Amino acid sequence: MAMGSHDYQDDPRNADILISVNGELKPRSEAMVSVFDSGFILGDGVWEGLRVHEGGIAFLTQHLRRLYEGAKTLDFDIGLDADALKSRIFACLHANGMDDGVHIRLMVTRGLKATPYQDPRVTVGQATVVIIPEYKTPSPETADAGLRLFTVHVRRPGPDIQDPKLNSHSKLNCIMACIQATKAGADEALMLDPDGFVATCNSTHFFIVRDGEVWTSTGDYCLGGITRGNILKVCRENAIAAHERRFSLTDVYGADEAFVTGTFAGLVPVREVDGRVIAGEADALPGPLTARLRTLYRDLAERESERP
Repeated sequence: MAMGSHDYQDDPRNADILISVNGELKPRSEAMVSVFDSGFILGDGVWEGLRVHEGGIAFLTQHLRRLYEGAKTLDFDIGLDADALKSRIFACLHANGMDDGVHIRLMVTRGLKATPYQDPRVTVGQATVVIIPEYKTPSPETADAGLRLFTVHVRRPGPDIQDPKLNSHSKLNCIMACIQATKAGADEALMLDPDGFVATCNSTHFFIVRDGEVWTSTGDYCLGGITRGNILKVCRENAIAAHERRFSLTDVYGADEAFVTGTFAGLVPVREVDGRVIAGEADALPGPLTARLRTLYRDLAERESERP
């Protein structure tokens, strides 16, 4: 079953991976957390997706900065400093003999509850830290075909409701958006801000190309995406006009190219939005500027990969 930009090729090696649960390596079938864990009961935690390439982890410091900022916002202590957490991540990779084509899900919750209740004061013990590395390669068919997006009624809220800058385990509004898009026959959801301008997708960031310029949202109603930020960086470094701005669906439907970004798949072209064809059946994907940005981004990721 296709899963949009997160569609991947199954790898039988994942059946035997070791998963780090609070520093202990467990076989996949034995890697568990308590039913009293804050993450299970309430979605009370933060997480990051990390990409491993040729022995290094792309933009690791940026990802961990966002993780620690999220934990501070939720007012809990991860219990490890960034260097210790990096060491634990690389130790998990080393134990699995992994050095390329790997995606890591790093999850940190507030920890165990004395009873199922939301108040952080009933938390007992340390934070729960889980590291799941998997051999995961994006599906090439998805990149070739391009994504179909559907604009959903579920909006991205302002920070007074649930701050979209917080990469929390609580993703219910994005899940509802994903369900609506799937029911409409699309690959992913395009989400608007409270005023009806384009914000982001349910699990990726959205860009369009118009007259040789790259546009993305203001960023006020979306996660501070690491890949998103690095696309804007390579645009600046290579004299490609790029704007963070408000724009509407009319601008999207008339775009020359469109693509989404994320840690897992990098840049994935968009073929269609709400039945409006951005790239026709005869058009090769990715488009010329999307293809150039994909190459520039891969070069940057290689340069800024951290190794043990």
